Amino acid sequence: MHERDCSVQRRHQKLIEETPSPILNDTIRKDLFEKTVSMVSQIGYEGAGTVEFIYEDGKFYFLEMNTRVQVEHPVTEMVTGIDIIKEQIWIAFSGDTALKQSDINPRGHAIECRINAEDPSNNFQPSPGQIGMCHQPSGFRTRVDGSIYQGYKITPYYDSMVCKVITHGRNREEAIQRMLRSLDEFVIDGIITTIELHKALLNNKKFITSNFNVSWLDQEKII
Repeated sequence: MHERDCSVQRRHQKLIEETPSPILNDTIRKDLFEKTVSMVSQIGYEGAGTVEFIYEDGKFYFLEMNTRVQVEHPVTEMVTGIDIIKEQIWIAFSGDTALKQSDINPRGHAIECRINAEDPSNNFQPSPGQIGMCHQPSGFRTRVDGSIYQGYKITPYYDSMVCKVITHGRNREEAIQRMLRSLDEFVIDGIITTIELHKALLNNKKFITSNFNVSWLDQEKII
């Protein structure tokens, strides 16, 4: 088990996720973990799942539990080296897991950017269309989850997310720099995406110093 920070949002839709949370200390983290384990144990839950909390002024407030794998699961996989999807399937098949909490030893920091087919400069207007050139980033500790390619058609009928970029570093600063390099490499022609917005967010002083909340992007003009 490990926590993820998903505070960078637009209208309560997550844009950037990272782990570990840059604002938690070990004491708060331990308290959160113990309460979460107690809760899921009491309800007898089995399988992969995410318990969501709102954290403010040193206190946690339970929000909801998602009994499924979430979009941001790759950041946990990057720091733990555990294939969560594989574990979920194995639990469903066998009714058990070979993992213990002591087997989970997070290392470093991971960040995920959700790349959407939207125009941030035009009130995030959807940008459906056919992708022309498509060059995806690669390299050390860099991962892209998605199925886009040259000629792929983005329709207006579903969620606007087209892929996710995930990077891992020895610390948060290295993960941010690796993400910026990856976003610079990413080329998606034919549609407008949120890549430039993500660059602006990652370079913003408030993001770098972790001085933000879920309302930050709605209240300030970043791009």
